[in-house]
Amino acid sequence: MKAMFVNGSPRKNWNTHKMLESAMKGASDSGAECEMIHLYDLSFKGCVSCFACKVKNSKTNGLCAYRDELRPVLEKALASDIIVAGSPVYFSHPTGMFYSFLERLMFPCLSYNGKYDPETHTMEQRILTRDICTGMIYTMGYPDEEGIKDFGYLKMFAETQRFCEQLFGYSETLYAYNTYQFSDYSRYDVAEVIEPMKAKWRGEHFPEDLRKAYELGKRLVMKAGESK
Repeated sequence: MKAMFVNGSPRKNWNTHKMLESAMKGASDSGAECEMIHLYDLSFKGCVSCFACKVKNSKTNGLCAYRDELRPVLEKALASDIIVAGSPVYFSHPTGMFYSFLERLMFPCLSYNGKYDPETHTMEQRILTRDICTGMIYTMGYPDEEGIKDFGYLKMFAETQRFCEQLFGYSETLYAYNTYQFSDYSRYDVAEVIEPMKAKWRGEHFPEDLRKAYELGKRLVMKAGESK
């Protein structure tokens, strides 16, 4: 069983990467063959709207036709049983690299010849003939969960999960808030942040976030096994 973990953060060894590593450890401990991809190490674009994946009798079979450094990653992703992608939230949205990856991964897997199911009131628009279990991990510095709801973060996360379920099958979302942004807050103009309180929160809560990520990795391996 193959599992791909995709870091959509420009940082390594920080919040998003650490949670992805924990999820990867959970998957590895459950028997999956795992690989980590750092999107900021690659040179690539988002969807260029060439519509090659929608040409009649297209042979792309869900694979983006545009050739750049992301193309081999997309090939591996479609051959995987599990994909877990993570991103920090900047300006109320995941990073541009994260969304560019999702565009290139998901749009070719969406069929424009969907069939409407009157019982579920949904369109069947899948191109892939097998399931890929997916997980999305988000990290953010926002200090409280109510604010995340008020700013619409949870709705945004749910919409991405809905598309993953529609195109790939089973999907989960995990997020961590009030995360550390800097290793030394005294160097930066962030007077509204009370660093000792931030440090206390991180010490008490981030280990639990990492544990949840580990369990996510284990759970996705189990779900992938059930779908085979």
